[in-house]
Amino acid sequence: MLDDATLQQLATELDESARQRVPLRHFSQRFPSMTIDDGYRVGRAWVALQRGRGDPVIGHKIGLTSRAMQISSQIDEPDFGTLLGSMKLVAKAGEELEIPVNRFLSPRVEVELAFVLKQALSGPVTVEQVLAATDYVTPAIEIIDARIEQFDRDSKKPRKVFDTISDNAANAAIVIGEGDARYRANPLTTDLPWCGAALKLNGVVEETGLAAGVQGHPAIGIAWLSEKLAPWGETLQPGQIVLAGSFTRPVPAKADDRFEADYGPLGVLRFRFV
Repeated sequence: MLDDATLQQLATELDESARQRVPLRHFSQRFPSMTIDDGYRVGRAWVALQRGRGDPVIGHKIGLTSRAMQISSQIDEPDFGTLLGSMKLVAKAGEELEIPVNRFLSPRVEVELAFVLKQALSGPVTVEQVLAATDYVTPAIEIIDARIEQFDRDSKKPRKVFDTISDNAANAAIVIGEGDARYRANPLTTDLPWCGAALKLNGVVEETGLAAGVQGHPAIGIAWLSEKLAPWGETLQPGQIVLAGSFTRPVPAKADDRFEADYGPLGVLRFRFV
């Protein structure tokens, strides 16, 4: 287990990496005995630094929800991170949101559903309880980023899950819609596993997927997260946004790239990196 001084050191390094947009070497290589719990402790220490500057917690994200990603990361469950106010970007219906590319190191776009809660969830809960506690479900784009380099600059070895978890589960930004009633799907009457989307990059369909790809039902991850947060003394709170996990592969983005995420009956999100 990493000591408190090391946790704070690594959190500060992540903070500087995000500010300077310079990737770090793998923590797991520097500290071979690092554990998954160490990763979460580092991530929380970094979040605490950001909260100390007035950046509020607005929700949570779930990552590594597909079985293929878990196998490649050598884990048997998803991971999770914290969403902060500075990460929230709003795409207005019928308009194209402009996103400064220089706020990221190497942004990638993922297609998801987000649950906006109206009641608290704590500890073990069922999918039915998650749906009852949800105000609405909305299309959401997660922009992931890495403050820790994907491949070690010398050995070329890929980063490990401890590194990704330390990096607040690769959180960078979320895009949600505003101004279209379709953006607010009723969780009790919408067949959520069959909600899908087509993601276009510069006019070409790059990815398609169904929310059933997220563990069979996107609410399963929310129930899992509620239980996972309990040992950390945390609960899911009313008003919070919870990203349920991506049902497409990450698509790299660069300046001048235009994206359109068409969720059919749930509306369309349009954005461009500038």
